[in-house]
Amino acid sequence: MYGFSKRIKNITLALSLGSLLLTAGAKAADPAPGARKTSFSPPEAAHTRPSLEGVARGLPAGADDLLVFSAPPRETEEEGERTYQPIAAYLSRITGKKIVYRHPQNWLTYQTEMQRGSYDLVFDGPHLNGWRISHLRHSTLVKVVGEHAFAVVVRKDNSRVTELKQLAGQKVCGMNPPNLGTLSVLAQFDNPMRQPLIINSIGWTSAYQGVAFEKKCAAAIVPVANLKSFPNHENIVRVLYKSKVLPNQAFSAGPRISIPDQARIAAALVSPEGHAAIQRLLSASGAEQGLAFASKEEYTGLDVYLKDSWGYSR
Repeated sequence: MYGFSKRIKNITLALSLGSLLLTAGAKAADPAPGARKTSFSPPEAAHTRPSLEGVARGLPAGADDLLVFSAPPRETEEEGERTYQPIAAYLSRITGKKIVYRHPQNWLTYQTEMQRGSYDLVFDGPHLNGWRISHLRHSTLVKVVGEHAFAVVVRKDNSRVTELKQLAGQKVCGMNPPNLGTLSVLAQFDNPMRQPLIINSIGWTSAYQGVAFEKKCAAAIVPVANLKSFPNHENIVRVLYKSKVLPNQAFSAGPRISIPDQARIAAALVSPEGHAAIQRLLSASGAEQGLAFASKEEYTGLDVYLKDSWGYSR
């Protein structure tokens, strides 16, 4: 218990110092090439606005103590509940606050509610973490260990497709934008009229099977980590393209979660005690090595991947 408390104190100090350093350096530092400058403001006090649940019920600011946790709809609602509800319950016990998981019905709902600041705790890709850091005063807490990259695969017996550009106009199983893998692949096609047709899949296994076995797509976009977990994949598909490696998926916390509670959440997620709660998430992410602490600096500027996506050009 002493070690856990000491970890929380160290993380709290790091989060506080990180916010101060980023605030001081935001104007002085040059942004990464092609990235927007990031303007940081002191976090809005949690009591100045109600949670998503409070808004839905018409409650005044500060009239509730609910925190909303969400993630992209990469799986069915039932699978989302099985994956994320144990995390919400575990973190509720750790913080003493009521944290509820809300599954978005589709990508449009997810990005709309995320852009409104309706979610207090989020787990998703590096580009979306970068956008929330820039625009919603979120702090990145912990990340999946390992590099994050996507592969475009075709069946090994498909000799007609030998390079990525040949997929223009063809069906590619993946996930709708603003999924990072899809954005990374579409960015390789200069002419928007000559791009692949993305067939939205519910889960990475479904995307892979769409080309490997069902043959309903000419290719599939899947994370490299997930691809390695598919049995005998090297004898069924071949990699046509691999995206740039980026920091991995991460949890971020918004301004309604206090710095001390952010530290508690981060320490709890990487602790051995939290393994049971995050086990299904790690399995779905192809993450054998678990979670590790993350920092804002790793993700700041990665929202550049969203520059042509609807709703993100604030």
